[in-house]
Amino acid sequence: MSGTRRKPGRMGPHIDGFGAWLAESAYTPGTVRNMLKDAGHLGRWMAEMDLEPAQIDWELIEAFRSARLAAGQRVPGVRGFRPLVDYLGSQGVLLEAASPSTPVEELMVAYRVWLLGRGLAGPTVLRYENLARRFLLVRFEIAGDRFVEDVAGKHVVTFLLQETARVSLGSAKGRVAELRSLLRFLYVRGLTPTALAAAVPPVAGWHDTAVPTSVGATDVQRLLDSCDRSQVDGIRNLAILMLVARLGLRSIEVARLELGDLDWRSGEIVVRGKARRQDRLPLPCDVGDALTDYLRQARPTTSIRQVFLTCRAPRRAIRADLVSDVTRRACEQAGVARVGAHRLRHALATEMLRHGATLIEVSQVLRHRDLATTAIYAKVDLTTLRRVAQPWPGAGR
Repeated sequence: MSGTRRKPGRMGPHIDGFGAWLAESAYTPGTVRNMLKDAGHLGRWMAEMDLEPAQIDWELIEAFRSARLAAGQRVPGVRGFRPLVDYLGSQGVLLEAASPSTPVEELMVAYRVWLLGRGLAGPTVLRYENLARRFLLVRFEIAGDRFVEDVAGKHVVTFLLQETARVSLGSAKGRVAELRSLLRFLYVRGLTPTALAAAVPPVAGWHDTAVPTSVGATDVQRLLDSCDRSQVDGIRNLAILMLVARLGLRSIEVARLELGDLDWRSGEIVVRGKARRQDRLPLPCDVGDALTDYLRQARPTTSIRQVFLTCRAPRRAIRADLVSDVTRRACEQAGVARVGAHRLRHALATEMLRHGATLIEVSQVLRHRDLATTAIYAKVDLTTLRRVAQPWPGAGR
């Protein structure tokens, strides 16, 4: 399966495997042929330059593209080589990434290891890393090699004020937590002489002052009905929305769901939640029907264990952010106000309360570790609030 009559040069040993990998990832035959031809062009150029596949990186690919363009030859964009790089990386062909080249990146590597050791999830680690890198780069530009040793409380406050000036209250509180984590790491590792985490000021704002916004049951049903069940993506999207709207799964829990988590015999589903927690929830008939339709009609045969896969090549498990994308597209199709997937959890909680469920029962379904997290929904339980509300003074006059 070379995809080209000419020999693929230094890419020869990898062409067949790359072609099979592309086919398994659901690329069309025409796309597979074109990618194999491009890999062959790259391999022949590498032979001329005496380069090995292990040396492939984005700088090498850009050099190859520049040489092709200078010769007036066709060449795909840089992104067109992403599948090849991903394949070679998965096969262990590429050299390990070079050591961090700057003091900031060296420190970021240690910080990432520290965060992972604390059991934080990947997306959380990435968010903490992003803020830490911004702070450390600012310090490095100002203080050079002493960017950590000379950091003081005033530097922390100045950076935080700049960060929080452009974000919401909730995001500002997140920035505070992320910066405190970095400063705690620096102190624990002996890189700063003072525990500067205490220098991070809290963000003013009363806790749980807002009434949780929700989506009405009628609108939720409209979202579900908007999924086109004659299309592969519509069948998949309906199953995703059913898990969120009927069981209250978080986006990351939908993305993590594996085939082995569906216990059809007992009618239960295993949910992989926060902090590696696992819960078993009953699988309602309508949710089970939506999942069955997806597995039988729309999910391709593959070795990937995650339930939900992308509908287009490359075939892979969905990312958590796709769940909110699916929800927003359903809102547009149904003609209702755009909301994210998390809002459907609120809708489920509100609807349960309207049908007489207690806050403890809502907490169990939403899998809150602390009942105080669920207490905010007491504000929307108007029936119970009317029973305990005191009459307004002077109302009877």
